[in-house]
Order: sequence, then structure tokens, then C-alpha cells
Amino acid sequence: MGKDFEPYWCRLGDVIQADGPYLFGQPVDLVELPVSWILDDWPHFEYLSLPGRLSPGLSGPSKVEEVWRGEFDFMYRDVPGGVYTLTMHPQVIGRGHRFLMLERLVDYFAAHDGVRFSTLGEAAEAFRRAAAGGS
Repeated sequence: MGKDFEPYWCRLGDVIQADGPYLFGQPVDLVELPVSWILDDWPHFEYLSLPGRLSPGLSGPSKVEEVWRGEFDFMYRDVPGGVYTLTMHPQVIGRGHRFLMLERLVDYFAAHDGVRFSTLGEAAEAFRRAAAGGS
């Protein structure tokens, strides 16, 4: 969760100082892909009650569609070449009314020039190529 829409190199040896700046460690040959809770279906849809914790979930698909479109619109406008990572669990997104929302979103994303769909592995390889000076 180091960046919202851009891959980056993982690091080893970061130091969190109690009374000073965060010190970055050395990059390693491992690509981290962007992920965030806001683009994960679980916190939006699933109800969970544990001692001392309540995750209400159960949002309407229209609310989640609005949030996910808004995140996409920002990335499309302000982060050229960004990677938009939705995290979906079959038992969560697979409900009929949620799946209809996902179909609308895919159509919405696909209607934008330059948008392509890929696996995370393909996105990581594209980042590696770009970092090495390729295209």
C-alpha cells in the first residue's frame, strides 16, 4: 500500500525512527503492485462482527460503483499508465446484483481510450521493462 496506482520496488532495511524521519532501505528485485482497501470488495460488502470490532459492510452496489468509478477517474486523469487493482473474492462479488455492477464497471473502464486489462504478472513485467529502459 505504498502507492495508490503505481508499481514500485520493494525495499529491505527501512527504519522507522521514533524521533526522526523514515529511512528508506535498499530496493530489491521484487515488484510491489498497488492495492488498497477501498478497491477491495470485502470491506464494502461483507458484514463481520467480532468482540470489540464491527465491520458493517453490506453496502449497496451503487455506492461501491460510485467509489470505484471515482478512483478510476482520478487515476485515468492524473496517473498516466497507472495500474488499477481491484481485489475481489468470489464469495463476495459473486452475488447477482454485485456482479451486474461489476459488468457495468468493466464496460465503463473499457470505454476509455488506452485502457487495457491484464494480469498482475503482466503489469509487474511491464514495470520491469520500463525500469530497464524498455517500453
